[in-house]
Amino acid sequence: MTNLARNLVTTAAARPAAAAVVLDDLTLDYAALDARSARVAGWLAANGVGPGDRVALLLPNIPHFAVAYYGVLRAGAVVVPMNPLLKAGEIGYSAGDCGAKLLLAWAGAVPEASAAAEALGVRCVDVTADGFAAELAAAEPAAEVVERADDDLAVLLYTSGTTGRPKGAKLTHGNLGSNTATLVDMFDMTADDVVFGGLPFFHVFGQTCGLNAAVRAGTRITLLPRFDAAKALEILSRDRVTVMQGVPTMFMGLLAAAEGVDSLTDTIRFAATGGSAMPVEVLHRFEKTFGCPVVEGYGLSETAPVVTFGDINGLRKAGSIGTPLAGVSVRLIDDEGKDAPEGEVGEVAVRGPNVMAGYWQRPEADEAAFVDGWFRTGDLARRDEDGFYYIVDRKKDMVIRGGYNVYPREIEEVLYEHPDVAEAAVLGVPHETHGEEVAAVVALRPGSTTTADELREFVKARVAPYKYPRIVRLVETLPKGPTGKILKRSIRVEG
Repeated sequence: MTNLARNLVTTAAARPAAAAVVLDDLTLDYAALDARSARVAGWLAANGVGPGDRVALLLPNIPHFAVAYYGVLRAGAVVVPMNPLLKAGEIGYSAGDCGAKLLLAWAGAVPEASAAAEALGVRCVDVTADGFAAELAAAEPAAEVVERADDDLAVLLYTSGTTGRPKGAKLTHGNLGSNTATLVDMFDMTADDVVFGGLPFFHVFGQTCGLNAAVRAGTRITLLPRFDAAKALEILSRDRVTVMQGVPTMFMGLLAAAEGVDSLTDTIRFAATGGSAMPVEVLHRFEKTFGCPVVEGYGLSETAPVVTFGDINGLRKAGSIGTPLAGVSVRLIDDEGKDAPEGEVGEVAVRGPNVMAGYWQRPEADEAAFVDGWFRTGDLARRDEDGFYYIVDRKKDMVIRGGYNVYPREIEEVLYEHPDVAEAAVLGVPHETHGEEVAAVVALRPGSTTTADELREFVKARVAPYKYPRIVRLVETLPKGPTGKILKRSIRVEG
């Protein structure tokens, strides 16, 4: 029996006065983080939240996230992390789908979260407000961590596919615990490390590799709620960061911010990247500029998340996502689910303790995602003679903008809500800074006078800021196949 929150309890007992989370001048030590999360757990129980109940979190990387996250877990409940930039309709769908009993938000997310909560008939609480601090102070701390089994649900991460609505990936205490422990060992993380906390904790990359790994290792994590390259550069130096983690666009931003700076930090032990492909030129420049190895990894929400990573102490190959983590198995398969011929491209299939328990109440999605116990990722890769993997393409149409996943079908559905839209296709186009930019190609109904700018604003008002299409092109008609299906591969959009 285990509970992911026990990592915090163990570290707090061993290093109570050590810094846990840092946000500029604010520092929360492990004793305080442990005590506050225990009080959150007690408050949740007093408010009718029990083991297995779902609690949505809409917070950026501030200390309140860590307090709420471990508080929910130690109460035996399930964390449903959401991007605090989401709109009410987006929040309401996921919170309603999983039957969340409570929404915990920070001040900036409260208006949209409250609207969603009101529609669902549940409570939304501003955890940054004085009123909540008073409620928490009056609550009786939970005396014990609620026991959970390895296969009990810990976190429900909503992720869309190229078809249908968002699905909740069921990550268990065993999934997250095993992935966290393996990463801490692989990266030789100790209490002497300082982790850069600029990857969003509502995303599984930042949650596992950042927050959970730091807590297990007993180190501190220094937070950046919203990425700004100049501020990040300041944090790396000020806090003598040893473990840098980020998506490729963060590395690009840091390199740009470092130009002309006389003295850069020399404390970074290694840097880890994932989320989208890291340009080899950027990787080499970062290694040279900051004097540290950069390792690239690969994973998904459904794999808690890490499947492969480069070796910081051994052979590294630029452009490769490395080799599978200890205990994780990877195959390259063909469309029939059989092993692809050696040396040829195949779909990445994964099996291991990190692979999710399935999708929340989506048996049909589980059936499509798993073949003989192997999770099909939808990503295509090749493997070289040394066992190193290289992602070559995605079977899915997903767009990765600045490390954030944008799912075309979701944006297309919003476009189709506009009365003047006859046909719409959303796709990614290469972008120098963001990796990919979201583009929409739209055919309007006859006689319509709607402009591209009006369509852009229409979508912008309904989805998170990183999702709406910056590029909107109006056309007479979209290319189609014999069945009438829009052929995205025939669409060309200039950035």
